[in-house]
Amino acid sequence: MTQKTIDRRTSLAMVFGLAATAALAGKVAKPPKPPKPPKPPKPSKGAITSPGSAGTTPAGTVPASPATPAATQPASIDAIAQSRNMRFGSTVGGTRFPAAGSFGDASYRALLLQDCGSLVPEYALKWPSMQYGSARQGYDFSGADDVMSFARDNGKAVRGHTLLWLQHDGLPGWMSTYDFGSNPRAGAERLIIDHITRVVGRYGSQIRSWDVVNEAIDHNTGALIQTPLSRAMGSPEAVIDLAFRVARSVAPAGTQLVYNDFVSWEYGHTAHRSGALALLRGMRQRGVPIDALGLQSHLGIYWVDPSTGVVSREEGPWRAFLDSVAGLGLDFLITEFDVNDQALAADIGLRDAAVAEYTRAYLDLMFSYRQTREMLVWGMVDRYSWLQTYAPRPDKAAKRPNTHDDNYASKPMRDAIAKAFAATSIRAARPA
Repeated sequence: MTQKTIDRRTSLAMVFGLAATAALAGKVAKPPKPPKPPKPPKPSKGAITSPGSAGTTPAGTVPASPATPAATQPASIDAIAQSRNMRFGSTVGGTRFPAAGSFGDASYRALLLQDCGSLVPEYALKWPSMQYGSARQGYDFSGADDVMSFARDNGKAVRGHTLLWLQHDGLPGWMSTYDFGSNPRAGAERLIIDHITRVVGRYGSQIRSWDVVNEAIDHNTGALIQTPLSRAMGSPEAVIDLAFRVARSVAPAGTQLVYNDFVSWEYGHTAHRSGALALLRGMRQRGVPIDALGLQSHLGIYWVDPSTGVVSREEGPWRAFLDSVAGLGLDFLITEFDVNDQALAADIGLRDAAVAEYTRAYLDLMFSYRQTREMLVWGMVDRYSWLQTYAPRPDKAAKRPNTHDDNYASKPMRDAIAKAFAATSIRAARPA
């Protein structure tokens, strides 16, 4: 072994915090399965909770914020993206009135205005947030309306997330005991049609892209998840197909209809990729109106080979999956990007550099597909990330999964995103 090789391995061990002698000798254990993203808790009175908030922020309180950083920011990421006929955006969580979560933070909003061309509400458009009491309760649109107002006033596009979230706790709690009546299929159909018609009809052309269905696949088996709706209607496919058909009939012409999921290039996603591809193929065969696959892209650095510096990922199978989806005539969106730095050493400089490198590698691959036209990050500032309270790091250090740190200073990840947009090819302009 040369001194150069020894120096490189030592450097990598410092970066990734895995300097065990056995690992450096090549005795590397098989990487563990990455955890799947958790579900956010239900909203409660006086508090705003979302996957993009660090726990629960009491209503009327906002973390201390420095002066608005926009004046010192480099060129807008979205401006760079738009020069490629692409778009960049971010999620926003919480409320402005009362001030809570990222949306209640004026400095966070300044970052949205500086860098983003599109916004997506984290939780406000999800069914459990709007109709959480019972099926007879009216809808609470206040949270979503506020995001829409802010976006409209500032010339930002909006993505809708999500009409049906088909994980076990992604539907309103009351649905688990809901009486669908003597004809359960018809009862379930009425619920779906009413919900989608109300929500899509309310916002019309202001929402140009909808996650019609979110996370319908069991990560471990690749099978479609059964819910109260699917049991009433006879199959998960019946629910999914109806949701897309209703959305197409209600949404304005040109609205993009998306299936969104956390399927990824990481180890442990083989069954999930197979299940997603089977779902999309089946939808095409059944003539279901769908335009794109939303790739959440909650990336995780859960394991690193210190002898090579290679982060666990399956690039070959991932490209094969993307090729198959593109072959179905579908576009791609990166809808919820962040990076869980679980396996990296605590040193902030080294950690940020490794996260940025991983970000650039993923975006270079994804942007090599001309079907990828949009990227949204799941938050702009570390303090508001859902990852702060999900699976804490072994050293208990705060995670650094977003583009800006807790002082609103841009990080290497932001530069990696901007450079990836700048380096990619110009997309064909979309029809007016």
